Order: sequence, then C-alpha cells, then structure tokens
Amino acid sequence: MPAQQPAVSVIMPVLDEERHLRDSVRHILAQEYTGEMEVVIALGPSTDRTDEIAAELVRETASDERARVHTVPNPTGRTPAALNAAIKASRHPIVVRVDGHGMLSPNYIATAVRLLEETGAQNVGGIMHAEGENAWEDAVAAAMTSRIGVGNAAFHTGGEAGPAETVYLGVFRREALERQGGYNEEFIRAQDWELNFRIREAGGLIWFSPELKVRYRPRPSVRALAKQYKDYGRWRRVVARYHSGSINLRYLAPPTAVCAIAAGLVAGVALTPWALAVPAGYLAAITGGSIPAGKGLSLKARAQIPVALATMHMCWGFGFLTSPRALADKVIASRRPSVPSDTPSGVRT
Repeated sequence: MPAQQPAVSVIMPVLDEERHLRDSVRHILAQEYTGEMEVVIALGPSTDRTDEIAAELVRETASDERARVHTVPNPTGRTPAALNAAIKASRHPIVVRVDGHGMLSPNYIATAVRLLEETGAQNVGGIMHAEGENAWEDAVAAAMTSRIGVGNAAFHTGGEAGPAETVYLGVFRREALERQGGYNEEFIRAQDWELNFRIREAGGLIWFSPELKVRYRPRPSVRALAKQYKDYGRWRRVVARYHSGSINLRYLAPPTAVCAIAAGLVAGVALTPWALAVPAGYLAAITGGSIPAGKGLSLKARAQIPVALATMHMCWGFGFLTSPRALADKVIASRRPSVPSDTPSGVRT
C-alpha cells in the first residue's frame, strides 16, 4: 500500500484577480494528489470582484475534508506581506506558492513533493509557461518564452534539472521558510530571489526541474506589461546592489540597449543619420526574432510580438537605469542574516 502523501498548504497572494482566481483555485483543487490540502488566499485591497469570488470559494469548499479554502487579509497589498500572512495562517509541512493568475499542471504538487524528497532540496520549482487568451496575450507569451525575449532564463525557456539560484514560485519545506523568517517585506519585487539567496547562503539547495510547469496568464495590455517590466528592472538593480555577485550579461543587455538606442537617436538627429543604424538594427533584430517565436500563432498575434519584445526590453532597461540608490539602501538596511541548518534528508509528514 503506497505511503500517504504529506499534507500541503497552498498560499496565494491576490490583488485584482477576478479574471483568473476561480480558475487558478480550480487547478489546485483538481490536483492528482491524495494528501490533505488547504488553500490560503491572502486578500489585498482589490477594486474588482476578487474578494467576492474568494468568499464564494470558501463557502463552496467548507464541507470538503480534503481541500478547503481560507482567506486572510493583506491590507498593504504587497506580495511579500501577503505571502508571510498566508504562511502564518497555514499549517502543513509543505508550502506551495501559487499566484492568482497561475494554473498548476495536474501533477504539479505530487511531482514537487517527490522532488523534495529525492533531492533533499529546501525549495523546488519549474517553468513559468506563459499562455494567452487573445492575440495580444499570445504575443506576450511568445516573447516571454523566447530567448530573444528573456535570454537563457531556465524557468522561462526550459532546461536541464539541477541546482538553481532561484525558481519560479516554489514548493518549500515549511521548516526552511520558518527558519529564515519568511519573505523580506522590503522586497516589493524579487522577494523570491532574496529568500532563495538566504536559503542557499545557509547551505540549503534550490532545485529547478522542467517537470514542474505552471501556466501563466500575461498582462492584458501594453501599459500593464510596461509597468510589470519597469518594476522588474527597477528591483533587479536593487538585487544587484544588495548582492554584487548576482549581476551578469543577461541582466545588463536591456539597459545597454536602452542607452545605445537613445544615443543613436540623438546622434542621428544632431550629428549624422548613420547613427540611426543602431535603433534600426534593434528593430530589425526583434522583428526577425519574432518570426520563430510566433510559430503557430495567428497573424494578428505574430504582428504584435515585436511590440511586446520592445516593451519588455526597453521598460526593463529603463527601470534598471532609473532605480534609485535610496531604495537599495533601504532594502540593504533590512538585510536578514541567513540561518544555517542541516539539510533534511526527506519530507517530514
């Protein structure tokens, strides 16, 4: 008779997620997993029907002995605060992070629990598989899963299983989260990287596996995508200042492109039209790169891939270049020392 699978707590930080929340929770409750589950939704100050939908989910699962939904308040609306509130309100030895617009593959939790036991890792994660629901979102999804869009990031494009600096979302041993004091709430973005950094610094293993896949819904407009990537760049600069050894050429490519294109435009107008070859070359590169990325998509979606790529690159680079030193100083001042521990040999049930 197979051993009983350990109980898991699924934590969800949500804000203005009426479009996807019910579907996301449905994918959790439908997991091919025999162990007990709880879903803890941390509710930010949404302006749509998110709270109402969450209340419906609580009522609908109230009599389910295997998998129930609970909610906790997150007045600040900040993701790391939501995650900490949900962790505190949850109770099981395995903690699964899911976003309100993420759709778990059917065996995601079972596979993650198996990998925790097989590898001895403190946290395991996999691929952020972007999928759209219209032409624009299809274009963004293609950009987000292509090397011309995100470089060699394994959790976007796939790769070999093995140790990693960080992973998308994550399935944690509770003891690792509690030992490190949870997420650093000063990290409005990049809080996953910072927590995984502390876990690794303490001697814990972070494990990436392409077996783990989460369907992700892209931002629904150019404006929303621009804000997302500006924030990504802004906070990646904070991470670079927080930990100087974390920067590499992939992260420097977008700010370099922004500077080169801006210089080319200025020089092209003020000095010589030959300088316009720089922005023209960039446009040619993303247009050419969008062709293989858009394979199988509609003509309307393929035509928007260069817009998505340019938005991602330019806004990420702009955010990186304009990230204030004061923000990094505030975050550095809140630095939490890692707490060393012996890596456990298996999942505790």
